[in-house]
Amino acid sequence: MLSNKEIEELQEKCRQTRINILKMVHNASSGHIGGAFSGAEILNVLYNKSLNIPSDWKKSKDFEKRDRFILSKGHASALLYSVLAQRGFFPESELMTFRKFHSRLQGHPCCRELDGIEVSSGSLGQGLSVGCGMAIGLKLDHNPANVVVYMGDGELQEGSVWEAFMQAPHRHLDNIIAIIDRNRLQIDGETEKVMSLDPLDKKLEAFNWEVATIDGHNIQEIYDTVERAKAAKRPFAIIANTVKGKGVSFMENNAGWHGKAPNDEQFEQAMAELTK
Repeated sequence: MLSNKEIEELQEKCRQTRINILKMVHNASSGHIGGAFSGAEILNVLYNKSLNIPSDWKKSKDFEKRDRFILSKGHASALLYSVLAQRGFFPESELMTFRKFHSRLQGHPCCRELDGIEVSSGSLGQGLSVGCGMAIGLKLDHNPANVVVYMGDGELQEGSVWEAFMQAPHRHLDNIIAIIDRNRLQIDGETEKVMSLDPLDKKLEAFNWEVATIDGHNIQEIYDTVERAKAAKRPFAIIANTVKGKGVSFMENNAGWHGKAPNDEQFEQAMAELTK
């Protein structure tokens, strides 16, 4: 159970995360705001409370025992970069190089460029398969670390995802957690109109996963559920109901903000809402 002070501190981190994302995408005139805003609470809970991920990275004596995080929806890279910078993996001033030539902060995360990135990602539908491979390797090494795969709901329309959902229970991977950002919007519109996923919880349960459906913006609920997932005896899926563009009124629940940068006027309006 998190204290009220811890929750307030995390809420402030989430607000700063969204401000960073907004500045980064506006400065680059490119990027994905909607699905980055929807995951601010999830990643801040993971990186600040739930997962063992050392900010000194390979210098840590317990580096091999770190939990592994995979950003399967790699287009939400601005979210991950902001959280990593806030955790001290690199200077926050570097965030403004996002999507610039020669920057380490590429449009999709690259594990060869930056500490804290486990897997280069961006091609949707691959993160859970990579996560299963990592989880199998950890089991073979008798390593107690967990693997967390953060996924978009739109990418669940990829067939490879469901092969991985079959693989994890078959291999008894109780060390893998899939967190699904269920904001119900993708670049082409509503997920349920593009290719329906519901009833998602029943489908995952049929694949022999333990499943919990939560409010993906409720910090206490996120924390409690991740802790429950870490102690589970089989693969655990968290369906996190979120709001795409969370935090800025004209971006919320608007598929048009999947991958669009704000102009100067929109930037000022969004900043006013996030800083009030």
